[in-house]
Amino acid sequence: MSVEVRVPTLGESVTEATVATWFKKPGDAVAVDEMLCELETDKVTVEVPSPAAGTLGEIVAAEGETVGVDALLATLNEGAGAAPAPAAEKPAEAAAAAGGSSVDVMVPTLGESVTEATVATWFKAVGDTVAQDEMLCELETDKVSVEVPSPAAGVLTEIVAAEGATVDATAKLAVISSGAGAAVAAPAASAAPAATTGKDIENAPSANKLMAENGVNPASVSGTGKDGRIMKDDVLKAMAAPKAAPAPAAAPRAPSAPADAAREERVKMTKLRQTIARRLKESQNTAAMLTTYNEVDMTEVMALRNEYKDLFLKKHGVKLGFMSFFTKACIHALNEVPEVNAEIDGTDIVYKNYVNMGIAAGTPTGLVVPVIRDADQMSFAGIEKAIAEKGARARDGKLSMAEMQGGTFTISNGGVYGSLMSSPILNPPQSGILGMHKIQDRPMAIKGQVVIRPMMYLALSYDHRIVDGKGAVTFLVRVKEALEDPRRLLMDL
Repeated sequence: MSVEVRVPTLGESVTEATVATWFKKPGDAVAVDEMLCELETDKVTVEVPSPAAGTLGEIVAAEGETVGVDALLATLNEGAGAAPAPAAEKPAEAAAAAGGSSVDVMVPTLGESVTEATVATWFKAVGDTVAQDEMLCELETDKVSVEVPSPAAGVLTEIVAAEGATVDATAKLAVISSGAGAAVAAPAASAAPAATTGKDIENAPSANKLMAENGVNPASVSGTGKDGRIMKDDVLKAMAAPKAAPAPAAAPRAPSAPADAAREERVKMTKLRQTIARRLKESQNTAAMLTTYNEVDMTEVMALRNEYKDLFLKKHGVKLGFMSFFTKACIHALNEVPEVNAEIDGTDIVYKNYVNMGIAAGTPTGLVVPVIRDADQMSFAGIEKAIAEKGARARDGKLSMAEMQGGTFTISNGGVYGSLMSSPILNPPQSGILGMHKIQDRPMAIKGQVVIRPMMYLALSYDHRIVDGKGAVTFLVRVKEALEDPRRLLMDL
């Protein structure tokens, strides 16, 4: 009995396709649903499955031909020539057939307003046995890393999203085969995250034809088809795009000599690093940023800390550091100079009658700024505990998006890395950021005598659109006064 193989529905408004590849030739035995050929449209790749088991008879539409919806592609002789299911059957299907059940591994909740992530690392490979809640992979978003646990015990049979792939909040990452029938997929049939090079990708025939006719260099076209192949629509978009010269900073830098190329390494920026770069540049482009400097004698703070650090640790269970003193001093100064604790919204100035203090923290993956909410209502101990907890979560990549939003002012301590002087960049939409630096013994003139004192340079970067020079200098002087005589904090002076 002869069965016709026809072009399936191609999608809304798509009326034709090009036959890209035949996987079978006349006389080959095929199983039901085994892929016979692949069609290319302007937008997508469409695989055509066999409607029945049998033997492929005649191929009516050869590779490279353009066919319409429901056009005849081939004929199939059903019956005696039927073949068993192919060895390349999908791992998840094979496991299900063996009596197990397939469980999809989906992207977990990424946080408010986060719509996509990048697959950073797979901890397991196809064929590995996994326990329930065992970590399978790690995702990177703009701000945080998210670990993905296994939803069930079984065998990892398919990886859908390879390392480096960008996935949305509802995407499937992998398939777990659970139960007694869980089977290990053969390496050839797995979807392991192997990189696909451009050399191995066949572009759509219609795209190749269009590029050849118009002299378009394939290297200048970004492919959106399967595995990055170039589609006809990609070529049309590239031809329509304005031929503006790229900004020098965006162009890849060529090595100074061919021999240098082997000694260089090009690594794609992480989502976090891309966000840091974008936000810092936005800050420079938007705010009228200016920095003013002062210095503080840390003698009294250091003496007070040394006197009470043991009692403080014993009572509160956390070490007494310098950050709580600086936080308190900044809160004190913000009360007097409220424009430093405000932001611009269009043509309005929004004054914050509270202090959500951002504490910049360096992590192995980049700079993050966790926020201590209502810091103006907290004690020294409460601030130290919050800083310790947020810092640990930042280093472990466990901060949520909510914990890094809503800050009204930021403190950045470059002194922990040995910085003597720097000009910090604003964390928009905030109007002020205080930079702390290394404490260094220096000779100072005190009451006509030259004495050695532990000194620190302070830097306040501020948005000159909202903060005047007088306000910025006053802020730094109040911080300096509070730190050089910490008793002023108790007296609210």
